Amino acid sequence: MIAIRETSLSNPFHSGKVRDTYTVDGNTLLMVATDRISAFDVVLPTGIPDKGAVLNQISAFWFSQTSQLISNHLIALASDRPDLDIPPEIARMAMVVKKAQRLDVECVARGHITGSAWSEYRKSGTVQGQSMPSGMRDGDPFPEVLFTPTTKAEIGHDENMSFDEVIDMVGTEIANQLRDKTIEVFMYARDYAESKGIIIADTKMEFGLIDDELILIDELLTPDSSRFWDVGEYEPGKSQASFDKQPVRDWLDEAGWDHEPPAPILPDNVVEKTRERYIEAYSKLTGATLN
Repeated sequence: MIAIRETSLSNPFHSGKVRDTYTVDGNTLLMVATDRISAFDVVLPTGIPDKGAVLNQISAFWFSQTSQLISNHLIALASDRPDLDIPPEIARMAMVVKKAQRLDVECVARGHITGSAWSEYRKSGTVQGQSMPSGMRDGDPFPEVLFTPTTKAEIGHDENMSFDEVIDMVGTEIANQLRDKTIEVFMYARDYAESKGIIIADTKMEFGLIDDELILIDELLTPDSSRFWDVGEYEPGKSQASFDKQPVRDWLDEAGWDHEPPAPILPDNVVEKTRERYIEAYSKLTGATLN
């Protein structure tokens, strides 16, 4: 949990794997992206310095970039709200957002086969039960972007959902909007990122409702919620050079961790390599220097 001065923001409204959320007023929240890192749905005991600032500021960048496609919950970066009396080291990691009714679906868009999708494909030739072309290699692009939703688990592992299960949870109209907007935002971001030297292999998004309007919430297209690959080093059939937390995932697998808590402590070189990749992703995509 992030420590905040004894003000009206002292008590967290919600504390998740990576984010702590505080009530500003009845309609407004302060969302703090911490330096905590999770892998395989488990929070690790080691944080990544500057990671929270990257997540916060890259999300704000994408919320601005995609606002013509769908509304989102961003009101302002906390650094632009001195009235909140937040320490500068916390403000750089925080944003003021609209309070929404969260939909408990992780909306996953996949442009390339990798990770759990690659594992399933090798066993059955499918991805989340959908048949895929034969002969695909790890990292190959899918013929078309896939929508592969999962449950939203605060503790433990997210579970795959069928589209029918999404419909059962939120209704047909909202389910169709979730699928269509997830794919639309992903395709826009994928094309933009590729022009900056980054392949977005996959990403997950969260949505909420305000007055029955669907909006994007939480984080958006960050190194935590996405796989970012280097265009110049991309080569299907092998592990890709990444700008996300893949170095952490790779080290955890090499260390023989079984993906169940407690997770091992990360070595300093993995922490620093991951920090550098997060900052590089931010700079490449935004053209700005991290504040």
